[in-house]
Amino acid sequence: MKVHIITLGCAKNVVDSEKLMAQLEVNGVDLAPALEEADIALINTCGFIDAAKEESISAILETARRKGKGRLKKVYAFGCLSQRYMLDLTGDIPEVDRFFGVNSTEELLRELGLEYRMELLGERHLTTPSHFAYLKISEGCDNPCSFCAIPLMRGGHKSRSMEDIVLEAERLAMRGVRELVVIAQDTSFYGLDLYGRRRLADLLSHLEAIDGVEWVRLMYAYPAKFPMDVLDVMARSAVICPYIDIPVQHTSDSILKSMRRGVSSQAQRDLLRSMRERVPGIALRTTLIVGYPGETAREFDELLRFVEEMKFERLGVFTYSQEEGTAAHPLGDPVPLSEKERRRSLLMELQQGLSQELNNSLIGTRQRVLIDRQEGGRYFGRTAWDAPEIDNEVIVSSSEPLTLGGFCQIDIIDAYEYDLVGTVGSMIPGREQIV
Repeated sequence: MKVHIITLGCAKNVVDSEKLMAQLEVNGVDLAPALEEADIALINTCGFIDAAKEESISAILETARRKGKGRLKKVYAFGCLSQRYMLDLTGDIPEVDRFFGVNSTEELLRELGLEYRMELLGERHLTTPSHFAYLKISEGCDNPCSFCAIPLMRGGHKSRSMEDIVLEAERLAMRGVRELVVIAQDTSFYGLDLYGRRRLADLLSHLEAIDGVEWVRLMYAYPAKFPMDVLDVMARSAVICPYIDIPVQHTSDSILKSMRRGVSSQAQRDLLRSMRERVPGIALRTTLIVGYPGETAREFDELLRFVEEMKFERLGVFTYSQEEGTAAHPLGDPVPLSEKERRRSLLMELQQGLSQELNNSLIGTRQRVLIDRQEGGRYFGRTAWDAPEIDNEVIVSSSEPLTLGGFCQIDIIDAYEYDLVGTVGSMIPGREQIV
């Protein structure tokens, strides 16, 4: 049995696929690196927004065609899209042998005639470069955001025990992982269901103490009721990156209320300013939604001014996707796609200028950089202000070979809108070697 897994969507899906791969391997299954080498295809689907759904459907149809031509024996789909539209997909694409929902590893293994091994909880087959890994601390979401279908697919929030998370992180560190990227649907909610209070700060304190872990990065923190003790831990730590991914989505009070975000425009501003004051040099990453029902030129203008005022170090923009079953669905989708795209372009054009200005200010400085990969004669790495795969990179020239997964001191000599250019200053003593 040779199995190839196609993983679509977010980093949470990456972790799910990696844990499934570990179960397959212990059952003696060969993991095919390419679809062309596989007997069986497993597709981990995403159903977040229209574009993600279309990508998942395309992947399912392509593997179904391969099966129809005799190039695959079996095709299975699982994950968010499969969970949400299982009956429709089963009827529309009968070539797929079976559809599974989320958290269906045990059921999927039984379908393949394999055994689910409880002792492998937390074990993973890493698909990221060996020096960083995503660490999922909870599943599901309790936030009532009107535009979001994630609770329909993933269910309510369920924190993992702190002991399980720390054990998984320790195992990852023993394998050479130096950066832990903490993820969940909402990391700021962590612990409330298990311990009666938010314990993200406690968890971060445990993670930073793990031998071998150099960076701990916090993603997907919801702005409403953000646990402020996290900032105290971050401010004093040399391991927890001065970086928070905090999706604010909008700034207009009327839009925030309709979105059911549970926070006002002023409260968001106060929180973001507190983050900058309490953690000097912090990088704030956010995402925004344009074209939400009720967003007129006035609300969009307010959003533009907000971005210019807050000067986010990192920013992404989504166009609104109307999702059936969500609270916002009855509002319709009145903003034309062309107008949504225009607004998105205007925001990103503004952000390009802000990012260029910030990057220019770093020319002449020396930065600690984690080297991710090599392409041709150049190396590519990241500062503590940059998450893997989504943020800026540092393009490094070096006359000597650099160790992938190692830290270097890099002198910044030039800057682009979203990247820095540098040369090696000096290796950081004791931190340059990694197996």
